[in-house]
Amino acid sequence: MSTPGALNAKILIRTYLRCYFVGAAFTTRGLQTIGLALAMEPGLAALYPDPADRRQAWKRYLKIYNTHPFWTPFLVGIFLALESRIARRQFPDSMLDQVKSTVVFTLSAVGDSFFGGSLTVFWALCTACLLTAGQAWAAFGLGLTLFVALNAFKIGTFVLGYRQGFAALTSIRSWDLVNWGRRLKVLNAALLVVLWAQVWPRDMDPLAWAAGVAVVLGLAYASGRLRCNRELLVGLALAAGLFFLWIRL
Repeated sequence: MSTPGALNAKILIRTYLRCYFVGAAFTTRGLQTIGLALAMEPGLAALYPDPADRRQAWKRYLKIYNTHPFWTPFLVGIFLALESRIARRQFPDSMLDQVKSTVVFTLSAVGDSFFGGSLTVFWALCTACLLTAGQAWAAFGLGLTLFVALNAFKIGTFVLGYRQGFAALTSIRSWDLVNWGRRLKVLNAALLVVLWAQVWPRDMDPLAWAAGVAVVLGLAYASGRLRCNRELLVGLALAAGLFFLWIRL
């Protein structure tokens, strides 16, 4: 076996930047596998100079991979740390498969809950409230701040994963992102009330407005809970909207 190469700063930077393309070649078979392999390529090329060893390492990244994109830099950092130990024969190569089969999908659920279901919704509602209030520059500033914060999160977790390896999962667990996501959802509900208050049509009959809200809630319940045909629900929504306009006219 050839002596593994070193992962210098240039290789780490190239690897991190490739994490932004994890979803560029999404497939129904491997999901984000191609994007993960693209991100890992600089590190694997340095760690396994022997072609036979490199081919064996590549096999570990040809299986299904799917997680929230914000977690990919963190996971790639962990994978690089483990591959460095595997290349030096300090860890068995089966250890990486064990990590991928458990941690990846767990973090995917956490990412969907915190980032997808809470933080980005908070971002959207805050922006909508600010724009409705005529505060365009404040909305731009909020967007820029959160954009920088999210990229700082990606860089920080990438470094954390690479430096600590598998032990970095303990640090992530202590952040309690699931409960923070629940708190954000409560805040999002309050922001939604604020947005409704801002766009409330002052000249509309309260009973007509309540009826419209009831129709929307009923259609949402029918779609989410009763599993009704969505095309039929869209048709009913259009019919209800036309009827609502006819009443007002």
